[in-house]
Amino acid sequence: MAENLLTMLLWLAELTFASYLLSYGAEHLSKRYGAKFVGRTLLSIATTLPEIAIVVYAAAGGFYGTAIGAGLGSNLLMMTLGLAIMLLIATTRLSKAPLKGVDVATFKLDKIFLLATAVLSAVLFLDGYNYIDGFIFAGLFGAYIVMALLEMRAENKAARKVEHKVGDHQVVEVYKNAPTKGPSKEMVKAMLVFAAGTAGIFLGAEPFIASLSGFSMDVGVSIIILAVIISPIAGEMPEKISMMLLARKGAAGASIAVANVLGSKILNNTLLLAVAVFGAMYHGGFNATIAPNPILEYQMILVTAVTIIALVPMFRKEIGLKVGVMLAAMYVISLIIQFLLPQNLALH
Repeated sequence: MAENLLTMLLWLAELTFASYLLSYGAEHLSKRYGAKFVGRTLLSIATTLPEIAIVVYAAAGGFYGTAIGAGLGSNLLMMTLGLAIMLLIATTRLSKAPLKGVDVATFKLDKIFLLATAVLSAVLFLDGYNYIDGFIFAGLFGAYIVMALLEMRAENKAARKVEHKVGDHQVVEVYKNAPTKGPSKEMVKAMLVFAAGTAGIFLGAEPFIASLSGFSMDVGVSIIILAVIISPIAGEMPEKISMMLLARKGAAGASIAVANVLGSKILNNTLLLAVAVFGAMYHGGFNATIAPNPILEYQMILVTAVTIIALVPMFRKEIGLKVGVMLAAMYVISLIIQFLLPQNLALH
């Protein structure tokens, strides 16, 4: 048991460091491509790479429960504790420019998309995930990327020039906060760090899953429970790091952090599930199915309910510290519920 525990902790440390490199590179790349778009897509994909790697190796190795559990645990962690930490930093003296509340009014499409994909993924799981569901999830991910790209173009166009009349003259104003290209040396450095972080994630994911499985069998605790608690700690490390750094920068940084959380959770409900299905197909053939079992069904119901409850206050214009306290309490309650769930059920 000690050997598996030590190995798991060592690979967890490796994943944490690689995640930090990934976060640093992605954050600096946002200077070229714009903050909101990067928060939704590039940064969300970057910070979801650990979960993607874990899910790929787990599903391809036949650990379907771990694959689905990792995504569920990620959503549970970031929609509760992750957002709570962001709000705590953004609305207190921990921020360089504390806010009374974080503006979430501009993320209407993201919130609707997250709500829809959360419910859909739960409904489709009733008879298990197969290749049809995999293509549905991949299509939804593509639709979200297209939506984000079109909105980015519209916002960039509006940010670069605003026309209005002064008397008989047409005046064009150029906003200073329009996305800029940034120094090329800085971009090269960011890309290299990003690549190093990506390599580190894919290097550490497979042995981490193996040691996690071994430790679970040693202690007699269901791997699905460990997956929704331990895996998100490693998998969400880049998102947590970048989110805390962004939350300290005031309104603009907090907005990117919100975009990152919503975008990455949408990715979990689309791309991550598609990857899990395709990994299962690699392991068990084209007609392979990730079949539901009681413990995964309980987890799916819990995470879907938590996601819906967490989204309710976000349909207001602003969310503040009170919402953060509520979300933190929800995380504690959800952990208690998870440990009360059956621990001795088959996971494959």
